[in-house]
Amino acid sequence: MIGSIVSIWRYPVKSMQGEELNAAAMTDRGLLGDRAFALVDAADGKVASAKNPRKWPNLFEFRARYRDLPHAGKPLPAVRFTLPDGVEVDSDAPDINQILSRTVGRPATLESRPPPAPALEEYWPDLDGLPHRDAVTDEKMPGGAFFDLAAVHVLTTATLERLRELEPAARFEVRRFRPNIVIAPATGGCDFLENAWLGRTIGLGEAARLEITGACPRCVMTTLAQYDLPRDPAVLRSAVQHNQGNVGIYARVTASGIIRRGDPVRLE
Repeated sequence: MIGSIVSIWRYPVKSMQGEELNAAAMTDRGLLGDRAFALVDAADGKVASAKNPRKWPNLFEFRARYRDLPHAGKPLPAVRFTLPDGVEVDSDAPDINQILSRTVGRPATLESRPPPAPALEEYWPDLDGLPHRDAVTDEKMPGGAFFDLAAVHVLTTATLERLRELEPAARFEVRRFRPNIVIAPATGGCDFLENAWLGRTIGLGEAARLEITGACPRCVMTTLAQYDLPRDPAVLRSAVQHNQGNVGIYARVTASGIIRRGDPVRLE
């Protein structure tokens, strides 16, 4: 055993704030209901993403959660949005697209099926170590999903502690990195622990298994303001300088099952 699950996060709508859970079903496409919906630009068909905050400046000001508990094998329940002004509206409202379009400031539709060739736009700040400087690029997404690169994102508390040690003035909190699963190592520590897990399998709880497929490269989203967290370019700069721009790891599901906060985690 290498640690335990300390938090579980689901994001029903891509690039919006999500919900912290005590338990969730891990399916072959990740946590049940995770990134099941997204806004799609009505003009160019690209998936809305906070990776381009110049085009979508207020996505992080939305919160999305399921109105009812999702169940495997059944249609997902409606999503309840909390808009930036605090007003709540459900995804099955007849004028939901008009409401969301008006709030984000451009025509968009709420979709549960990705476009045939999903893509998003990503802004690269002027920062040494990033592949582009002060530019916006088109990025392809995996077909049939609203994920960027993989279905599951895992982060350890040891990595957050290491970043805090390296950049004490910045606030490195789970919310900035939007993981699905946060693991506290059994030995504690302050290190980029996940780097040693690449290519391995971890077991979660009684049945779920994840194959670690790669490191998680970070982007401008980690620097954006959200609720009480201020805008902070030092968050991304520190990841680039000290861990090749990576924070956390990506994984694919090799065995499904229910996971719970407090479940043991095994490296296999």
